[in-house]
Amino acid sequence: MIENKRQKIMLVDDNKANLTIGKSILSEYYDVFALSSADKLFEFLKHVIPDLILLDIDMPGMNGYETLTILKADKQYADIPVIFVTAKASEADECDGLDLGAIDYVVKPFSPALLLKRIENHLLFQKQKASLQDYNENLIKMVKEKTHQLYSLQNAIISNIAELVEFRDVVTGRHISRTQKYLKKLAEQLIEDGVYADEILIWDMNVILLSSQLHDIGKIAISDNILNKAGVLTEEEKEIMRTHTKKGVEVIEKMEHASDLTGFLEYAKLFAGTHHEKWDGSGYPNGLSGEEIPLEGRIMAIADVYDALISERPYKKSYTAQESAQIIIDGGGTHFDPALIDTFSKVKDDFAAIAVEYAD
Repeated sequence: MIENKRQKIMLVDDNKANLTIGKSILSEYYDVFALSSADKLFEFLKHVIPDLILLDIDMPGMNGYETLTILKADKQYADIPVIFVTAKASEADECDGLDLGAIDYVVKPFSPALLLKRIENHLLFQKQKASLQDYNENLIKMVKEKTHQLYSLQNAIISNIAELVEFRDVVTGRHISRTQKYLKKLAEQLIEDGVYADEILIWDMNVILLSSQLHDIGKIAISDNILNKAGVLTEEEKEIMRTHTKKGVEVIEKMEHASDLTGFLEYAKLFAGTHHEKWDGSGYPNGLSGEEIPLEGRIMAIADVYDALISERPYKKSYTAQESAQIIIDGGGTHFDPALIDTFSKVKDDFAAIAVEYAD
């Protein structure tokens, strides 16, 4: 039956006798506010939001239909359930009321027991509706939290794998961290310059940057004797080192088969497999040229080579930031996409600052 918790009902009728009778019937179970006009209803709504409104139709000034129309148009009051209690008994009148958004239509004179039962059922429905809405909102919140947790876990796993590559490759140090920063800076400037902006704007930059960390993952398959050799590699060793691009794609494809991160890993494969391709077709592993090379690989090539130039290696001294930038610029049209070089020239000082901030 009716719950102990008292709910609020506003009874609106211009007839004082109806207000008295209605309040007498309802007050045993509910907190009842008897109001003699629509104007008084709206004034009272500024202070109290009821659980339900019982509304007469034929009233001087603003009638019930007009009152309900205004209630439904106001977001603050639109969800308050309204039952018409009226002497207008025709089918057309009832349809008009329901069309305007009333949840029920009770004709006077009415049975007190029937009115109470209808009110009870409607309030129970509203409570269940609110509970369902709370459940859905909590469910959405839980899904968002779980998604965030999974995304954070994914980021942590990928970052740890990338760090594992860096730990094995003691020669290149924080190369992966720096190239990620270079990539972001160059992509942002390309958008500003309108160079390949349509393509870059489609990217999810968070996913791009995360996946770029795997561009050297194939080095996991390279022997320590070659990976960390304190000297210039032989031609045979260079050929083995070059296999890290294809090995990287193979490793990522295995990750694809074991997970549902296909979209994310597609980017990672592009970075791993194409960052050593050259604009003139003389790169590896597939000898791609021009725009056959995915844009991800063309941008990463600049970041990767710049970092190799500015960093000290056992077989070479580091170039200065100015020297490194000039080599990149001179490589436009041969090693690098010439459309990227003008934009690189604008951010070369930013590259230099990143190299200092994230130095080994």
